[in-house]
Amino acid sequence: MSIPHLNQSNLKKWRGKTCILRADLDIKSGEEHITLRIPAILPTIHLLLKHEIKVVLVGHRGRPTTRKPTLSLNPFAKLIAKKLKQKITFIPHFNFSRIQKQIQKSKNQVFLLENLRFLPAERKNSTRLAKTLASLGDFFVNDAFAVSHHKNASVVAIAKFLPSYAGLHLELEMQRLTYVMKHFKHPLTIILGGVKVLGKVGVIQYFWKKADHFLLGGGPANTFFMAQGLPIADSISEPRAVPLIKKFISSDKIKLPTDLKIKNRQIFDIGPQTVREYGKLIKRSKTIVWSGPLGLFEKKEFREGTRGIWKAVLSVSRRNKKALIVVGGGETAASLKLITNYKSLITRNKNIFISTGGGAMLAYLSGKKLPGIEVLKK
Repeated sequence: MSIPHLNQSNLKKWRGKTCILRADLDIKSGEEHITLRIPAILPTIHLLLKHEIKVVLVGHRGRPTTRKPTLSLNPFAKLIAKKLKQKITFIPHFNFSRIQKQIQKSKNQVFLLENLRFLPAERKNSTRLAKTLASLGDFFVNDAFAVSHHKNASVVAIAKFLPSYAGLHLELEMQRLTYVMKHFKHPLTIILGGVKVLGKVGVIQYFWKKADHFLLGGGPANTFFMAQGLPIADSISEPRAVPLIKKFISSDKIKLPTDLKIKNRQIFDIGPQTVREYGKLIKRSKTIVWSGPLGLFEKKEFREGTRGIWKAVLSVSRRNKKALIVVGGGETAASLKLITNYKSLITRNKNIFISTGGGAMLAYLSGKKLPGIEVLKK
């Protein structure tokens, strides 16, 4: 089965109509101007507007259990409007009959709904909410790869009520990740850090016979230390993952930190010796997949590990234009700010793909089917 994509022929029939566009706006406060998630949805919006199609942006931010002003999507209205160079109407309420009339009567072309996770039905993949959302438009486009592994009403259930398509960025994510899974070159190095471990075990399992090295830091490294019976004190780990990783711990493919930065009984970063050891392996690699920073880079004293890994990865990108490099996860992408002139580096280095997905990228690279993508298949 194939996934319908936006193209000139199918957009012609929607001219003058309204599109419900699922965007990825799960962006932390303070990262609005450095995130890659807003630039990622702009090409799809531009394409829709070019065909005189009204755009209703829907999305979420955080995991609110009640309505929280700090998690409102309101700040993104001005940011996206500035990028598009046109006004965006922000809709702060969920009176859908009023919203429907407002969209129909307004001369504005772009609308942004409030955080859908303020509605409990969103995370429950409610058919009722999906049908109500669908009443606001004529067709649906999913351009939020980062949430396509979640069964949410605005990602999965809505596609059952409207003609549905993959957005330009969702299509790009699928192409790049599929390519690295099928056309990787050796040496293939997988770098796994961050806090979560269970989601990364699937990547280790999928690439076990394919990869040459797995370089671990953060929660994954701590959990491997635990599986080896080594003390990690109060460091972040996932004991539930220990039974799943025991079969990997004796392999030479698994590389663990040889020195660490520790404070208050917690491991917060890899040490300089590990940065050098990992850097040598990275610089010899022709394919690199990286998910999760190697330390608590938000703190100045624990950022050198992640900065060192970025320098090694960027070195590969500059020296080998045929190298395949995929980096994903919100925290990993945010850590790129540790590198001076990072925006120009990424623009110049076309062989680096920064995925907007964290859990979604890991699920995809583990060979799992993502509900938000499966529902689009015809």
